[in-house]
Amino acid sequence: MKVLIVEDEVLLAEQLSRALGEAGYAVDHAADGERGEFLGRTEGYDAVILDLGLPKMDGLTVLRQWREASVSTPVLVLTARGSWHEKVQGIDGGADDYVAKPFQIEEVLARLRALIRRSSGQVTPELRAGGVVLDPRGARVTVDGAPVKLTSHEFRVLSYLMHHRGRIVSQSELTEHIYAQGFDRDSNTVEVFIARLRRKLGGTVIETVRGMGYRIEADQ
Repeated sequence: MKVLIVEDEVLLAEQLSRALGEAGYAVDHAADGERGEFLGRTEGYDAVILDLGLPKMDGLTVLRQWREASVSTPVLVLTARGSWHEKVQGIDGGADDYVAKPFQIEEVLARLRALIRRSSGQVTPELRAGGVVLDPRGARVTVDGAPVKLTSHEFRVLSYLMHHRGRIVSQSELTEHIYAQGFDRDSNTVEVFIARLRRKLGGTVIETVRGMGYRIEADQ
């Protein structure tokens, strides 16, 4: 799963990036509104954390341009504490949720997980497919109750497939959602991650649909 942070406060952006990385996300960062608007419009993200007070282009303008361009990515807006009009403008402008500064990183992570869960039609916090359980809250995976150790990229592949259970996900879509923007993306490595996951989780969990991609059945 991949998240974009649009935040000009360097320290805050670093804290968010580090926390998201530790939680298993691929993270891109934009330090101004123009760069953030471009990335949000041209890259595939599972969610965006968007500050409203940005240089070059303010967050509300960024959000409005995304929605006008039919970018439906869930957006968590960061607002100044007590600035109720910013909250109202953000929600009316197309934001899905907001957090007031200063905030606890854990709250941001929880709200982000909820946005991603709702956008993919998930009801419960844990994702299940047969005996495989993925818990985004602790970036944990178990098989029949036994913990399974995954690399960061293996976790991202599994997380994306689990969030989109029942749907065929192409190799190119997976590649887009497991690597940060500056990373050297190689779609061939997706096959390697899938093979490793099958060895760790069992060979029947991830189905290969020839010529189309991969699928984890929703009714497993």
